[in-house]
Amino acid sequence: MNRQPRLSALVITYNEQANIYRTLDSIRWIEEVLILDSGSTDETINIANQFSNTRIIYRQFDSFANQCNFGLSCLNSEWVLSLDSDYVVSPKLSKEIQHLLFCGGSQHSNHRAYIINFQYWINGKPIRSALLPPRTCLYMREYARYRDEGHGHRVSILGSCGHLRNRICHDDRKPFSVWLMTQRKYQAIESAMLRDTDSSLLPIQDLIRKHTFLAPFASLFICLFIRGGILDGREGIIYALQRFVAESLLYLFMNLESNGEGSKDGQLPIHHLG
Repeated sequence: MNRQPRLSALVITYNEQANIYRTLDSIRWIEEVLILDSGSTDETINIANQFSNTRIIYRQFDSFANQCNFGLSCLNSEWVLSLDSDYVVSPKLSKEIQHLLFCGGSQHSNHRAYIINFQYWINGKPIRSALLPPRTCLYMREYARYRDEGHGHRVSILGSCGHLRNRICHDDRKPFSVWLMTQRKYQAIESAMLRDTDSSLLPIQDLIRKHTFLAPFASLFICLFIRGGILDGREGIIYALQRFVAESLLYLFMNLESNGEGSKDGQLPIHHLG
């Protein structure tokens, strides 16, 4: 009879050959890593097979939440560390998690999940100016359930959540053309969510995005000057411009689509002059 592992990792993949080795290399210490792939056509699977602690399952992608919930149903560990395939678990965070789960730390806590902050990287260099919010990445499997939210997903936890001190590195090294294509799809979905949600239910930042043209310029100013991105040099400027482009795409999708057309495949309508 197989022993139930204390901790498993769940990694969602699709064509992540630029990132997946660094992610898996940072969690060699986890006994079981489930790779849930949706049909990668690059070297993602070959790279994942280099690690003895990985188990690979294929599922056709329909939504992030459904993908994650299916992955949880394939695990039997008490705890799960949920990672995107461009996350790298730092050595300090690895030690913190191991102390918590394997050295009795969790026995003195009522928390069923833990929220982790991020250190964003551009071109392999950490920056201080990222707007990426913290996520609940470590949780007890039986108390977790994912739901779709805009272009992304969020896990709901039945019980209290604590905070870990150390951070996950977000280090996406895919080509810019891939990032731009992904943003077109994401912002099309995000614009549909904003249009379909009553404004009274939206937080202030989404009200600005939905009803004004200010969000791209606000994100640029916040990244460069409020968060100190100008001090990060070229990488800080790149990140600020990425956020400007993403928010600009959202504004264009919100205001140029005709009767909602175009949002299904992330395409903006073409307007001819003259």
